[in-house]
Amino acid sequence: MAQKAEYLTLAGDCEAQGEFEDRRSRFIAQLCQVTSEREANEFISVVRARHHDARHNVPAWILSDGREKRSDDGEPQGTAGQPVLEVLRGAGLQDVCCVVTRYFGGVKLGPGGLVRAYTAATQEAVAAAQAGQKVVTMTLVTRVTVVMPYSAYGRVERLVADCRGKVRDTIFSEDVQLTANFRTGDEQAFVAAMRELANGDDLCTVGEPRFAEF
Repeated sequence: MAQKAEYLTLAGDCEAQGEFEDRRSRFIAQLCQVTSEREANEFISVVRARHHDARHNVPAWILSDGREKRSDDGEPQGTAGQPVLEVLRGAGLQDVCCVVTRYFGGVKLGPGGLVRAYTAATQEAVAAAQAGQKVVTMTLVTRVTVVMPYSAYGRVERLVADCRGKVRDTIFSEDVQLTANFRTGDEQAFVAAMRELANGDDLCTVGEPRFAEF
């Protein structure tokens, strides 16, 4: 299966929260970026410690490599973890973990009520992330580094822009070292143009494609 060129996730080092209440039961959704199962488990442990007195802490996570997991954490099967996961899927989010904490209000909500509550709390967290501009697009990019004489710097900088790249770093020493990011595939036109500019010499070092904000 072809790898997607873009996906949505939460900005790193931030957490979004949403809350929903039904018949005195409080559902608090906590959402953050994770990039591995280990990071997801660490976040789940943090939330469990934070809300150690809660009846349930229901986790669900999705990674950009296609792996995903959810748990009902003692709620009736299919009424908690799956609804949380479905909201994350529906929002197009990957590399995220959401834990919904439930403080029991003394009244049973029934399967339908639980599904609605866990769904609503997660939707509130996603909406808070979107409103706070914490949702970012990760794009498959290829980094290219060029070492050139000073006389070529201006022209190379224009070539980066013409090939829809973005200069990320420039080091001025005996020569100029310029590093730029391109959406994967766009770097090919830049490398070809640089080879032509250098009369057939290869001045570019091309990195492996990776996901990054572009």
